[in-house]
Amino acid sequence: MDEFRISDKGPVFLPGKLIGIGRNYAKHAKELGNALPEQPMVFLKPASSLIGTGQDIVLPKMSQDIHHEVELVVLIGTRAKNISTQHALDYVAGYAVGLDMTARDLQNEAKAKGFPWSVAKGFDTFAPLGPFVASSKVADPQDLQIELKINGEIRQSGSTSDMIFPVTELISWCSQIFTLMPGDLIYTGTPEGVSQVHVGDRLEASINGFPTLHVGVRSE
Repeated sequence: MDEFRISDKGPVFLPGKLIGIGRNYAKHAKELGNALPEQPMVFLKPASSLIGTGQDIVLPKMSQDIHHEVELVVLIGTRAKNISTQHALDYVAGYAVGLDMTARDLQNEAKAKGFPWSVAKGFDTFAPLGPFVASSKVADPQDLQIELKINGEIRQSGSTSDMIFPVTELISWCSQIFTLMPGDLIYTGTPEGVSQVHVGDRLEASINGFPTLHVGVRSE
């Protein structure tokens, strides 16, 4: 995905940083046996991992256990640095539903050794992203229902109200670390229900009022 826009007449955004947030839903942290974070847990994914709706997730040969993680994705529209939670949403251009794909076996191995998660999170096609909705059309990003179906069966279902750190805190926190730039994306964490995907699966990710994200799964 080389670029994206919110509407046909809207500005074009070039993909920037892909900022992932780990363990931002308590039940998801619990299902993986992880402690709840005291501050946002931040990691990065490369922009080369982005794909759009209608494309395929490619399962790499290096991993035997790829998991889906459906998420609300925030598109930064204005340069932001050291901003407050009160003004954080002023810097948002739009929202979309996305998937943070994770090579769980590689992640667990990295965690055991104290290594970063870059390999487990960063393969090509590991950041599917749906079409954007303008921020002006989303009254409250903490009042959205999020869902993932695989082959028509619901696997994940939750509400953004269950985030440990809401969108305003995530934007403010990240802006203390990075200068946020137009085109940067924040993947805000996933509710419980993550599981392995397989060749031939059809994934349908949705957030109420957003365009649906459809992707397939194939081998490398």
